[in-house]
Amino acid sequence: MNSQTRLSRKQLIWILVAIFAFFCFCWIYPFLWMVSASFKTTMEIFQKGLNLIPDRIHFENYWRAWVKGGFSGYFMNSVITTVFTILIVVIRCALAGYVLARYNFRGKTIILSVLIATFLIPVGTTIIPTVELSQKMGLLNSRTGLILAMAGGGQVTSILLYKGFFEQLPESLPEAAVIDGAGFFTVFSRIMLPMTGPVTATVTILTFMTAWNNFMIPLVFTFGTPSLRTLPVGMMAFQGANETDWSGMAAAGTMSLIPIVVCFIVLQKYFVSGIAGAVKG
Repeated sequence: MNSQTRLSRKQLIWILVAIFAFFCFCWIYPFLWMVSASFKTTMEIFQKGLNLIPDRIHFENYWRAWVKGGFSGYFMNSVITTVFTILIVVIRCALAGYVLARYNFRGKTIILSVLIATFLIPVGTTIIPTVELSQKMGLLNSRTGLILAMAGGGQVTSILLYKGFFEQLPESLPEAAVIDGAGFFTVFSRIMLPMTGPVTATVTILTFMTAWNNFMIPLVFTFGTPSLRTLPVGMMAFQGANETDWSGMAAAGTMSLIPIVVCFIVLQKYFVSGIAGAVKG
């Protein structure tokens, strides 16, 4: 009876593994299909349908996307924009989270309520005032305006992650530094911020994915300056009035996703610990 019970449990485990493997394959299949399509010709993409194995590998699709499609320039624009966006978001959200976690002041509850309420505001509704404000400041059609527009959102999740992490740190850490004569920014930059490695990694991943994949803001801010286009906006170069270069678009999409996959693989353990630490706090 026991052996039969063990056998049935093993069978149940294998059945569950097979079910989860099937759903994982379904989830990752679109990415695999895009990578496969990046090595095919446009005709083969339509002829082979959902087949993942190309008849012959066509590396020229990547060359066409990188050189003729201008993705070398779009890639550098995305890197510069994303890096500076991450820096601004990390510093701004860490400061906001630190103040909300360690200081009591009048209106703190109202500020937290407003921040949480912004979760209900659709992102698209803020694009018009953002563009109008940038135009009045002379930042439209510029890289500086694009970076500030992408980094100037609510970033409520990042602020709350930092707030939750700072709340669980002992009070003795900043108090000892203050007794030694350290000011606010010294305590924050030299003591508190270096301890937020897991949360900073989490915020970096979230901001990286948002900034790297953002389409609407770069489209509006680079409409008059095509040389500043980022990768998502540059994808439109493969779609013409009468035809679409599907194989080139697949190669461009694959190159666009590689940095995200690498970033997540490198920082995934910090991402998990950062979420767990902030939620615990």
